Amino acid sequence: MNLTADFARRIRPSVSAELSAARWQEQRGNADLAARHLERAHILGQASTVEHVRVHAAMLGWALRQRSARELLGQAWRLAGAALKTWLWVPPGNTGLSNVSGFRPMPVPPDLRRVIDAARRHPGPR
Repeated sequence: MNLTADFARRIRPSVSAELSAARWQEQRGNADLAARHLERAHILGQASTVEHVRVHAAMLGWALRQRSARELLGQAWRLAGAALKTWLWVPPGNTGLSNVSGFRPMPVPPDLRRVIDAARRHPGPR
């Protein structure tokens, strides 16, 4: 059994829900609320390379649509880092946008901690 793949499979619906909420908010002109949902998606998915890359790709697209050169550059670096280094180490709770260091651990909100913990649980025998 591959625990990393199991985590990715279990956390994906929660990451997808946050990414959908981000798109919904952005379509309504709420860029700041969209960014908060992208941050939540990042916190949820950063322990899975696939999900981590997916979230940074979404953040890169958001930065492009916001015409933020700083965020665009920050996300390009973070996207590469997510693809190459997630298996090695990620700073827990980091929100993923370029307004914070990509190396800074941050507190994980309690609601997201519960989702992450549930996705990490190993299922019992079936």
